[in-house]
Amino acid sequence: MPRTAVAASPERELTPTPLDQLLDRGRAQGRLSLSELREAFAKAGVSPAEGRSILRELTEAGVDLGAESGPGVAEATTTSRTPARKTRRSKAAASRKTAGQTAGATGDTARDGAPVDGGAAESVEPDAESLAGEEADDSGTLDLDDTSSVMGDSVHTYLKSIGRRTLLTAAQEVELAKRIEAGLYAEYKLETALEGGDKLAPGVRDDLEWVIEDGRRAKDHMLEANLRLVVSVAKKYTDRGMALLDVVQEGNLGLIRAVEKFDYTKGYKFSTYAMWWIRQAIQRGFADSARTIRLPVHVLEMLSKLSRVERDMHQRLGREPTPEELAAELDKTPDQIEELLRTSRQPISLDSTIGEDGETRIGDLIEDVDSPEASEVVDRQLLAEQLKGVLGNLSPREAKIMSLRFGLTDGKPHTLDEIGKHLGLTRERIRQLEKESLSKLRHPSNTRPLLDWAS
Repeated sequence: MPRTAVAASPERELTPTPLDQLLDRGRAQGRLSLSELREAFAKAGVSPAEGRSILRELTEAGVDLGAESGPGVAEATTTSRTPARKTRRSKAAASRKTAGQTAGATGDTARDGAPVDGGAAESVEPDAESLAGEEADDSGTLDLDDTSSVMGDSVHTYLKSIGRRTLLTAAQEVELAKRIEAGLYAEYKLETALEGGDKLAPGVRDDLEWVIEDGRRAKDHMLEANLRLVVSVAKKYTDRGMALLDVVQEGNLGLIRAVEKFDYTKGYKFSTYAMWWIRQAIQRGFADSARTIRLPVHVLEMLSKLSRVERDMHQRLGREPTPEELAAELDKTPDQIEELLRTSRQPISLDSTIGEDGETRIGDLIEDVDSPEASEVVDRQLLAEQLKGVLGNLSPREAKIMSLRFGLTDGKPHTLDEIGKHLGLTRERIRQLEKESLSKLRHPSNTRPLLDWAS
């Protein structure tokens, strides 16, 4: 088949088509996204057979065919934004020089309304400008091909779906925040009027309901545009006992909270503010769900602090610190440190396998202290047979009464009333029959087989 797209004629080389330009760029960069190829194939009218031939030749030439928003597109975008990034990073570096002098005022303003988990979050808050630059990079680009190699199809599908959302500019964030604020205020006014029994004019109520609905649409828009920010934060917590999608869902709860409490008048980017809510929600999610046995938040914070101190002391001393050394460093007693270390252990399933064959369960190696010894089981069986033989010397009704009275049938002794109701006799008659049966059992012919067991 003629290679119309790859081996072009001399006339086409003089006036290259968009498809030729795209393929040349792919050979130069070593990568093309599938969305670009599909669009170019559609414009050039390439048949499926010709398209497969072109893709095969590109693969043989070493061109990597990426996903919808692969690094090829990100690389082209990054090239055009390099000067702006360098300027922003240089400004962030300059601002870090004065962070020690202005940490109190700037840090408090940036975190207004956003709680920080002191035990699990960083001890020093970065300045808002540098953090905003890092967040823009993380939220703007997701290497979907890289994540798909270690995650399931459902995760990759979710990342692709949120990758199609357009990022917001600072002006758009302010506009959406104003609409959200107006919607919340209109909802408050409407609820206040309804609770107070005030009658609203039809036009006023319709206007309030429209503003409320518009605020909800703005909230959804801001949430969807910042879902990538949640993923960029959640990817740093994938090795702590929770699946990535579960971590993302916890972070989404924090994002919702950030959207509701964002104050655009502070002048900071939304990503700067939302980052703290997302981290806190993820850390709270780990506290509630990551462990089989839930630990209180203050215990998890203490464990995090203990882990940091233990790591620092190991680097200083060149060995594992003792509980006494950790206690002195944390102003705790050695018993408290040992209790924390025991608390940090994760439970192990009894069904988990060990050994080279992988067929031995841990539960098979643990002794059951409640189970009787084999010799005891045999002795009880022999004794039960001896008692059965002795009771055989009584009448069936007397044997039944003795078995129920002393729990020989079901292991539970019964009262005279219970036995009487069971046999349809009075309590006094059951007592008389019990007395007669005991007299018969005390005869030497009946007691002799049981003397060995009594001794």
